[in-house]
Amino acid sequence: MKKLLVSFFFITLVMPFGFAQRELIHAYPHKLGFDEDYINQKVDSIMEMGIDSLAFPGAQLLVAKNDTVIFHKAYGFHTYDSIQPVALNDMYDLASVTKISGPLPALMKLVDEGKLDLDKPFSTYWEPWKSRKDKKNLTLREILAHQAGLVPYIVFLQKVLRKNGKIKRRFVHNASDKKFQGQVYDGLYINNRFERKMNRIINRSKVSDEKKYKYSGLTFLIFPSLIEQLTGTDYQTYLDENFYHPLGCHTLGYLPKENNYVNAIVPTEVDTLFRKTLVKGWVHDENASLKGGVSGNAGLFGTADDLAKLMLFYQNYGNVDGKQIISEETLREFTTVQYPENENYRGLGFDKPLLNNSELPIEEAYPSQLASSESFGHSGFTGTFVWADPVKKLTFIFLSNRVYPSRDHRKLYSLDIRQALQDVFYKAEGLNIQN
Repeated sequence: MKKLLVSFFFITLVMPFGFAQRELIHAYPHKLGFDEDYINQKVDSIMEMGIDSLAFPGAQLLVAKNDTVIFHKAYGFHTYDSIQPVALNDMYDLASVTKISGPLPALMKLVDEGKLDLDKPFSTYWEPWKSRKDKKNLTLREILAHQAGLVPYIVFLQKVLRKNGKIKRRFVHNASDKKFQGQVYDGLYINNRFERKMNRIINRSKVSDEKKYKYSGLTFLIFPSLIEQLTGTDYQTYLDENFYHPLGCHTLGYLPKENNYVNAIVPTEVDTLFRKTLVKGWVHDENASLKGGVSGNAGLFGTADDLAKLMLFYQNYGNVDGKQIISEETLREFTTVQYPENENYRGLGFDKPLLNNSELPIEEAYPSQLASSESFGHSGFTGTFVWADPVKKLTFIFLSNRVYPSRDHRKLYSLDIRQALQDVFYKAEGLNIQN
């Protein structure tokens, strides 16, 4: 059996100028009515099983009750060479958790301000769709609930690679200049016009006539441009000023290498197709990388602490320190199942429990059977998962790099590791036998 390394330590974090000094409250689980021995035994066992099964080389779990962190441990190493242990303040590529951490709060705020209407055609705001017969009447509500019939994913990488795998130099250069400013990776820069090419392909993509649940991340690629258009503010600046600064999310953001954090960044996949090396400090998702690392579908990096602050903000329905940043009405709308009559269990942007989740067999449930129907969150391809339960007042942050060294590692899913970890905390509440 492999050695299981568990980390409890913190490293000093460099806090960017202008961020609010908001630190999370910590308490022992038994102080809030949880059986501490049960939690430690069960979580350690599940994490050890995950590492031994090669579901991930390392991971960490943060759980909060109410607004108080009751559990935060790191397990294993960055890679299977067991050299660098996972630390509690490591930064992770959040993958699709970006969707609810980047563009979604901005969209909610714009709905609050009346600058977006969920039930007007999206083409009202996104001009190119007005001339597309199959897209001009799609609403933002349908799009965010994955009910619009859009194709799930377009592999834009195919546009920059030749059949022999060589990079097309008209799209990607090894040095930056006026025409190649977006950085894809160390020594790789994308043509400024490629984003317009991506948008044209999205605009021309097929739309299914059958309106049923079909997950699609396409519009998240264009949401940053839409947000800039509606706010007149740079997308990253808008997120910093309106959300990350007030919440005290010190590390949450794009392009972490630009910020010189002292935090270690956990690597993702050994990319054999495009970047030809281990991807670390740059977004794993190829579509986001071709947008210079800043996208709505992926690209955010952050720590467990920062994600906890964001999910607690959502769990408290938009309130932080007595200030309502997003209205409770809007947050409740976005976290409510939109089309249950079509067997679509999603909220607006947010993932939700499966319909009748509590009645399903354990192996079919998602997430934990014990999560309330009002709970919500999102998962990420790299092995990330965040969930908030406003009824049970439990916030759950799981971070791993399950795609190391290859995305073929899928034991995280087949072993139901995240659901099992959630179960532990739902079951441990009320079992407290400590004084």
